[in-house]
Amino acid sequence: MKKPKKKATINPDESIKYTVCGEWFPESFPARRSLRWGRGGEDPLATEMRLFCSCQRWAFNRLQEGRSREELKREGQKLFGINSRFCDDAVLKAKAIIESQRGLLALEIEETETKLARARKKLGWAEKDLGKAVEANDPVKIEKAERAVHGRKARVKRLKTKLDELKTHQNNGTIPTVVFGGRSLWKRVCRGRATKEEWRNARQDRLYARGDETKGGNPNIKISYRSGEFALSVTISHLSEQTGTDSRGRPVMTRAPRVEGKLWLPEKHRLKVWELLLLGTPYTVELIRGRDGRYRVHISFAITAPEPVTSPSRGYLGMDTNPDGVALANVNYFGQPEPWPEGFTVPHPKALHKFAGEFQVTVQPNGFLYIKIPELAYSRGYRRTYLIGVLAKVVVDIAKFLGKPIALEDLDFGKDRLDTDRKFNRIAANFPFKKIIEAVMRRAFKEGIGVEPVWPAHTSTIGYYKYMERYGVIVHHAAALVIARRAIGFRECITSELKQKIRVIKEKLNQKVDSLPGEGRGMTRKVKRLFKRLEGKIPIHNGLTRFKQESFYSVWHELMQLVLSSR
Repeated sequence: MKKPKKKATINPDESIKYTVCGEWFPESFPARRSLRWGRGGEDPLATEMRLFCSCQRWAFNRLQEGRSREELKREGQKLFGINSRFCDDAVLKAKAIIESQRGLLALEIEETETKLARARKKLGWAEKDLGKAVEANDPVKIEKAERAVHGRKARVKRLKTKLDELKTHQNNGTIPTVVFGGRSLWKRVCRGRATKEEWRNARQDRLYARGDETKGGNPNIKISYRSGEFALSVTISHLSEQTGTDSRGRPVMTRAPRVEGKLWLPEKHRLKVWELLLLGTPYTVELIRGRDGRYRVHISFAITAPEPVTSPSRGYLGMDTNPDGVALANVNYFGQPEPWPEGFTVPHPKALHKFAGEFQVTVQPNGFLYIKIPELAYSRGYRRTYLIGVLAKVVVDIAKFLGKPIALEDLDFGKDRLDTDRKFNRIAANFPFKKIIEAVMRRAFKEGIGVEPVWPAHTSTIGYYKYMERYGVIVHHAAALVIARRAIGFRECITSELKQKIRVIKEKLNQKVDSLPGEGRGMTRKVKRLFKRLEGKIPIHNGLTRFKQESFYSVWHELMQLVLSSR
C-alpha cells in the first residue's frame, strides 16, 4: 500500500503575502454569557476581543521581564480564559511589537543624530549672524539674531536630551514606552478632547488568529463559502468549560460556541479567495472593530511567488516618477528607445468615474508616454492611495504586455525631512514618491514582473542635456530613458555634441551682459566658478568608473547648477 503523498508546504522565503480587506456582519450570537469573564451587557464577541487585547498587553510586559513563550501561554489561559491558540497568538503579537520597536530604536537614534548635527550647524550660523549684528551695532538685527540663537539652543538641548534617552534604552536593552491604543488618542484624552470610553474601546478593538495548514486553514476564525456567499465564524473560547482532565493532566474542554455572519469581500478578490480556500491554504485573520461599530477583516494568505514573465534581454520599461504621474520609456537592450508595438493601447481604468480629465495619457510613437493624474498632487489620503493603486496597475500591465521588467529610481527622502527646512518638507510631503514606488513594486511582484531599482542621481540632468532634444521629448521622458539605460548597465559619457552645447551656453551668457553692471545677469561670479569647475571635470569624466560618473558631485552636478543659474 502506497503512503499518501505529503502536501507540499510553502517556503516563507519564496512566498508573498496576499492580503484582502473585507467587512463582516455578525448575525448569530451565543445565548449564554459568562459570569466570570463578561462585563455588564457586552456581547460575547466584545468580551473575547477585550480578553485577547488584555492578554496581549500582559504578555508584552512579561516578555520584557524575560519570561518564555511557553510559560506565558500556559499562564495566560488561566488569567484570561481564552484558549491556548488565542493566547499563543497574543504572545506572538506582543513579541512582534517588541522586535519592531527595537528595530525602530536604531533608526530613531540615527535620525536624531542627523537632526542634532544639523541643528548645531544652524546654531553656529545664528551665532555668527549675532556677532556681525553686534559689530554693526544694529539693534533690530541684534534682537532678531538673539531670538534665533535662543530658538536654536533650545532645539539643540531638546534633541540632545532625546538622543541620550534613546541611547540609554539601547545600552540597557530596553525600548521606549509603547502606548496601546495610540499615543495621539491618549494625548487627546489627557487634554479632555476625547473620552475615557473611546480610549478603552481603542485598547480592546481587535482579535487576531494565525493560520494553520493542518487544521483546515484557521481553527479560531474560519472562512467558508456556501451558495455563492462567503461567511465567517469566530470562536468564543472563554465560553468553553472544563469537563475533566486527560491522562497527562491537561484540561478537557467543551466545544466553544461561535459567532457567525456574512463576510463581504471586494468583487476583484472573491475568485482568488475561493480558489485558495479550495486548496486548503492557511490564512491569517485580524478582526478590527471600528469606532462606528463595524467589523473590518484583514485576511492574509501566504502564496507562492509567480514565475517571472519578463526578461531583461528584451530591454527595460523606464519609469520616472513625478508629483502628478509617471513618464515611461520603452527601451531595448541596446539602450535606444523602441517604438510601441503594433496593437499597443494603454489600459484605461474604468472605475474612476469622477471627471473627464482625471486620467490623461500622452503617447509618443517613438516609445515614450506620460500618464498624468492631476488629483495626485492635492487629493486626500484615501483618494490618493486609490489613485496610486490604479496607476501602479496600469504601469505593470504595460510592462506585462511588453514582456520587459520595470526600471525605477531608488529614491529616499527619509533622511532629508529631518530638520526645519519647511520649504523642502512641504514639497516632499506632497510628493507621493514612496507610495507610488511601493505600489508598483508590490503589484509587479504579484504579477511576476521584474523590477530593477537604480541610483537616481542626475537622471533628469542627463536626460535634459543628452536626450531631450535628440528625441524631441520632455525632460521627464528623457529621465525615464536614462533610468532604463542605467538599469541595463550603460555609462553616460560626455559627447562632443554635449561639449558644443556647453560652449553655446557660455557664449550666450557672455553676450547677455548689459551696459550697466549687475550681479544676477549674464556671466555672474557664480556661473564663472561653475565653468571653471567644468573645465577640470569634463576632460577626465569619460575615463572614470561608472560609480564615479554617477556620484553626486560628478560633472552632472555642475551641469545641473548651470541649468538652474542660466534660466
